[in-house]
Amino acid sequence: MEGQDLDTPTLDQQIARRVKALRAERGWSLDALARRSGVSRATLSRLENAEVSPTAAVLGRLSGAFGLTVSRLMHLAEGGFSPVVRQADQPVWTDPETGFQRRQVSPPAPDLAGEGLVCTLKPGTRIAYNRPPRPGLEHHLLMLDGRLILTTDGRTHELGPGDCLRYRLFQSSLFETPAAAGARYVLFVV
Repeated sequence: MEGQDLDTPTLDQQIARRVKALRAERGWSLDALARRSGVSRATLSRLENAEVSPTAAVLGRLSGAFGLTVSRLMHLAEGGFSPVVRQADQPVWTDPETGFQRRQVSPPAPDLAGEGLVCTLKPGTRIAYNRPPRPGLEHHLLMLDGRLILTTDGRTHELGPGDCLRYRLFQSSLFETPAAAGARYVLFVV
């Protein structure tokens, strides 16, 4: 790829290394991680070898197995900490399956509890997470544009521009956009 340093690992390669390292730190085999996460052993192997890009659903399952937020998992892959995060330096990740895009405006840091994301979902998108990365995780979701139907812990909320949903997540969650409208929102996780 033009303009890319061949010695600099891609985000997929960084995620692959971090997942493999987290699995090794816990002494888990690929089979053990597959059982804990609900992600097939074959997919895990391909992910750890950076042969595939992880989807939002897979990252959610892996994060849950490791007891981390998706952002923290990705931050561990990317590393580093700076008090000021310029827009040009805010990591952007796009789900190859759904087109879901998340920009880490305030990435996790070792000494800070919260993190902030700007997320964009295309019209007609559906992303389900079978469990939270950590039970009771606090979320503050501020809608910027569009429409979002968010089901958390069995309760459905329809959100529009300017709406803020505050919740602690203990079970599954489902993010959906109607066929006629996507959604752009800020998510603060504490």
